[in-house]
Amino acid sequence: MPKLSLYRPNKTSDYKFLDNTIREMYTVGGLDLYVHKYLGPKTVGDSATRDNEDATRPLYDESNPLFIEDLLFLENRDREYDDSVYIMRGVYNAQDIDFDLTQFGLFLNGDTVFVTFHYNDMVDTLGRKLMAGDVIEFPNLKDYHPLDTSGPKALPRYYVVQDAAFASEGFSQTWLPHLWRVKLTPLTASQEYNDILNKPMDPDNPGAGTIEDFVSQKKKNIEINDAILQQAEAEVPQSGYDNSGFYVVGTNASDESDVDATPKADGYLVGYLTGNNIPPNAQSVTSGVAFPSNPDTGDYALRLDYFPNRLFRYDGVRWVKVEDGVRTDLTPGSDNNTQRSGFVNNSETINTTDRGTVPSRQSLSDLLKPTKDN
Repeated sequence: MPKLSLYRPNKTSDYKFLDNTIREMYTVGGLDLYVHKYLGPKTVGDSATRDNEDATRPLYDESNPLFIEDLLFLENRDREYDDSVYIMRGVYNAQDIDFDLTQFGLFLNGDTVFVTFHYNDMVDTLGRKLMAGDVIEFPNLKDYHPLDTSGPKALPRYYVVQDAAFASEGFSQTWLPHLWRVKLTPLTASQEYNDILNKPMDPDNPGAGTIEDFVSQKKKNIEINDAILQQAEAEVPQSGYDNSGFYVVGTNASDESDVDATPKADGYLVGYLTGNNIPPNAQSVTSGVAFPSNPDTGDYALRLDYFPNRLFRYDGVRWVKVEDGVRTDLTPGSDNNTQRSGFVNNSETINTTDRGTVPSRQSLSDLLKPTKDN
């Protein structure tokens, strides 16, 4: 008589009986979880900005979750997710947010969730095992009473799979696994999940905002940043130093003690980035693209066809340069005339006969790229 043994190298009827029983338990006692399937890095059609000459960032013409976008940093920053949402039954232990006293200091845990799925059901539904990068939505954890009542009626809750393996409690008497256990952490609004977060929260009203606008701190962070910029512009409206509030004592070539004389160029307060094209002592100025006719000695003219604009003073014989308007807004934009905006962020292109269209702005890594000796 052969020895009795439930273990077999292959899946027997005993395994199938136990597997169907466990499947039924998950069907009865589990909950529906929405799975956003990770397909892999963006393909060539969606990654036009990627450098073809960078061997550490290969270009892929097909989606594969095993591909790596950045071989240097081992990151998949531009991820592609399936437009279809898969529904699978899972089981997890609900837990409170508790203090963790096992380490030095006081920590809060409760963000990490462990969920088990029926293995064969998972493969039949998803086509593969759950892996790191998949996103799972918990419909039972929707927030139906958000503090911000201006948004949607319910906020979804997303978690990202960080690790996956066979669950220890999923091995039956046949020593074969039946359950797949995944470790989940809350999804953060980052570049990796743009495929999910950039979708409209309300498909019937696309202009109401994206999912990212409501499930992340993006809107609040933008409000904070705008308030900081507004206060910064109020306190430091322009670059350089403001000397327009100082009174300049007039001087002339014959008698420097004559305080009533009209100030000349050498009577200005000169300093680093002080040029604001404002005459001293609130004197009048004529602005235009040409000098005024029949000027009087001491008149000021602001030439708008100079870049930056240039202030001149008529000394009776000629128009003498006083200063250039080098003070400008610090906030990037169309009104910003700093060297950074005019040169570093130059988006213009140059048409050449031998190299085609060349961008004016080029990174040093492109210009100083070492050439091969051979």
